[in-house]
Amino acid sequence: MLNLTLALVVSFVTTLLIVRYAHVHAHFSSDSDTQGVQKVHAHPVPRIGGLGIMLGLLTAGTFATLYYPGRFKEILWLAGSAAPVFIGGFIEDVTKRVSPRTRLLCAMFSALVAYWVLGIHINRIDIAPVDRLLAIPAISVVLTVICTAAMTNAINIIDGFNGLAAMVSIFMFVSLGYVAFQVGDTIVLSTALIMTGAVFGFFILNYPNGLIFLGDGGAYFIGFMLAELAILLVMRNPMVSPWYPALMLIYPIFEVCFSIYRRRFVRGVSPSMPDGVHLHMLIYKRVLRWAVGSKVASRLAHRNSMTSPYLWVLCLSAVLPATIFWRHSGVLAGCCLVFIVGYVWLYKRIVRFRSPRWMIFTKK
Repeated sequence: MLNLTLALVVSFVTTLLIVRYAHVHAHFSSDSDTQGVQKVHAHPVPRIGGLGIMLGLLTAGTFATLYYPGRFKEILWLAGSAAPVFIGGFIEDVTKRVSPRTRLLCAMFSALVAYWVLGIHINRIDIAPVDRLLAIPAISVVLTVICTAAMTNAINIIDGFNGLAAMVSIFMFVSLGYVAFQVGDTIVLSTALIMTGAVFGFFILNYPNGLIFLGDGGAYFIGFMLAELAILLVMRNPMVSPWYPALMLIYPIFEVCFSIYRRRFVRGVSPSMPDGVHLHMLIYKRVLRWAVGSKVASRLAHRNSMTSPYLWVLCLSAVLPATIFWRHSGVLAGCCLVFIVGYVWLYKRIVRFRSPRWMIFTKK
């Protein structure tokens, strides 16, 4: 808990300083595009919130390593492995000139570094024929790189509203910490708690008023850490079902898969082309219809912050059963199927202007 607190304080103070002196660095750090298809803010906002989270992890990881010599150095190695993907995203945040392909390659390179330094790789999914293939190092590493890159991009995709990606990732890090505690994995437990504190330090200033954004650097960094910790937990602890991280991470993962399907096969455009019909955008535009058409900045900010709790509940509908049934593969796989069916049903209802009545709030 000391590490969590230290990470929270460092992250919060760093984020607070970024917000306080935004006028000094706004010319390169702010998101000034308020008209894009995925833009819902009314004023320029700093988008380098990932810096505070990274510093929180580095500070708390260094303290743990020095306070317990030889026990927690893996935390710093993992943070070092995340450097390529964080730097790639951070450079995009300040220059707006790093292509999606380059950032994807940075994520893949970070996964390779984590494998080289810490040996983190997917070694089983509890399906016998596939597990035999995963015994071949090349296949295991390739799958690990693909899955890590996908998760890295997934957090970036859901980072559309104040507090959405931050709180979702907090839920997931807490879940990882709980399961790691159950199996006695101190490295995953400590890292998950540190990340919980670091992300919460950012969340305080991000929600509800959106004083700062994660940016690509922050979103990619969080996604990478979630993927690596989930893989590491399953790899080192045979009691943990590989379907646990599949269910626990399914909301952002399925958002990516569904987005690729929608863009490529429904709209016939490139999967990397941004659009404004993600589930969270539909909830913003159609479920919160009492605010539709408002151009007043204060109303836009309130509408923005009201969107995230819907997705927090959706995320918890997967994270909670994953945390409870973390060792039961059959139950976890069944819950994955239920989540996918529920997601598609909800998306179709909203996109056809038939949102469930229990989701609708009217203006009083």
